[in-house]
Amino acid sequence: MQLPDYAALTTQLHGDHVLAVTLNRPEVLNAINTQMGRDLLDLWMRLTANAGELRCVVLTGAGERAFCAGGDLKERDGMSSEDWRLQHELFERSFVALLECPVPVLAAVNGHAYGGGCETVLGCDFVYSARHARFALSETKLGIMPGGGGTQTLPRAVGERRAKELIFTARSFSAEEAMQWGLVNRVCESDELLPQALETAHAVAANAPLSVRQAKKSIHYGLQGDLLTGYRYEIEAYNRLVTTEDRLEGVRAFNEKREPRFKAR
Repeated sequence: MQLPDYAALTTQLHGDHVLAVTLNRPEVLNAINTQMGRDLLDLWMRLTANAGELRCVVLTGAGERAFCAGGDLKERDGMSSEDWRLQHELFERSFVALLECPVPVLAAVNGHAYGGGCETVLGCDFVYSARHARFALSETKLGIMPGGGGTQTLPRAVGERRAKELIFTARSFSAEEAMQWGLVNRVCESDELLPQALETAHAVAANAPLSVRQAKKSIHYGLQGDLLTGYRYEIEAYNRLVTTEDRLEGVRAFNEKREPRFKAR
């Protein structure tokens, strides 16, 4: 697919099916300003509408110091309440678009992820982190509270009591703690972070894309209700795959002892 030249993001294809996206404002620790909010919303909406051949996204930040420091407080300094509300509404739509993007998104956290940066990480499907990275939802230090889904996504990752402690105290925590608590899947050395994330992204992309997307929806929406309702959703998602060409190709390839050639059809 053709993507525009974003002002606050860079994009790079790795093969036919994997897209690396970089938050690209390293001079301000990749803080989210209005332009980055627009760029991210446009990206996630394009991938939702028509991802083309893309099957997995790796999201990272420019530089080694920060993945994303959260909202750009310099831009917000002096903002009227109305301008703040309008900007935040843009950010809200971007966070929701990330959560609902059908293409798997793997966060490669190259440095600190605070506030909205941490919430961006929490909106991804799973997370690899550099060992030196730290995380925090620090909004209560600023007279606000998490507003990018953090009060919902953090408890789902680390549990209610742990999330309350972290949000109420606004303290930062290490990548090792994040992995121990379930927020991070893998901790990597800095020079191995992106290679390992891309390797996993290619492993995801090698599988049937419709199957991966249906599984993502089933997990995401199934967790919103009780077990049996979630299972019924799973079966509905499963049944949509039975008539696909990829399901037939997968069975043929297995019996012919070869790698399948999936076409997302």
